[in-house]
Amino acid sequence: MQPQQALAALLADAEQMQHAAVRSMEALAGGSINRVYKVELSSGTTLVFKWNAAPPPGFFAAEADGLRTLQDARALRIPRVYAAGEHGILLEWLPSVPQRGRELRSAGRELGEGLAKLHRAYGTAYGYPRDNFIGTLPQGNSQSQSWTAFYRDHRLRPQLQLAERLGYLHATRRRLAERLLDRLPRFIDESAVRPSLLHGDLWAGNWLETPDGPALIDPAVYYGDREVDLAMAHLFGGFPRSFFESYAAHYPLAPGHEERRPIYQLYYLLVHLNLFGEAYGPQVDRVLVRYGG
Repeated sequence: MQPQQALAALLADAEQMQHAAVRSMEALAGGSINRVYKVELSSGTTLVFKWNAAPPPGFFAAEADGLRTLQDARALRIPRVYAAGEHGILLEWLPSVPQRGRELRSAGRELGEGLAKLHRAYGTAYGYPRDNFIGTLPQGNSQSQSWTAFYRDHRLRPQLQLAERLGYLHATRRRLAERLLDRLPRFIDESAVRPSLLHGDLWAGNWLETPDGPALIDPAVYYGDREVDLAMAHLFGGFPRSFFESYAAHYPLAPGHEERRPIYQLYYLLVHLNLFGEAYGPQVDRVLVRYGG
């Protein structure tokens, strides 16, 4: 299905948009998985339209569900979902306001406070009622009462198995990875963890400052250790120092969080290894050697 056809189908599904005509459709830069468009309607409404010719089954439905769950937490600005289908999703347009210097520090403080509030939306188990995606890779969310078991069996192990199928898990990596999986209980204190609602893919490209405050987009939600979101935020940069300081002030982290951070970053490094190749192998190996050597 072509973008124009997918857009027309979504507009027909969105009750508020059924009688509006498309005035313009502008391709935006930055979409590495989907094509992203800014759509102007004759009604004056501006929308974001994300399209993919061949997404994994349920891809956009999972994104819509995640966004609605984050929105229900009322912690940060989340774009409203108008419609989602097999080939696309129609979202509220959130204008981005570039920040620098003092304004960026202020935005970081608001984001840190909002994320702390989001992480206080607790679940009754680790995982999520439905499976979803991290990038285009399936993310299984079978629920568990043990965070260590969930992280081992539904985060690290599936990515390691995929890496083996793709030829990225050579003998040394496999040996170190199995040792790390066995040692996870040494590094994670179950008594200090609660099932917090996580964004799940908190890199710098998935937050933006709007006139109404910081917003989050493109989630991979589930309930888990809140340190996972912060570990991802640290991994590739792009967050001001004020964000981390504000978060810690509103929801202090448990002792040992810096030691656990690379273990939680390992999941995202394995995802990048499986999506983008051996360029991420050395970073994976450093974590494996540190905790599995």
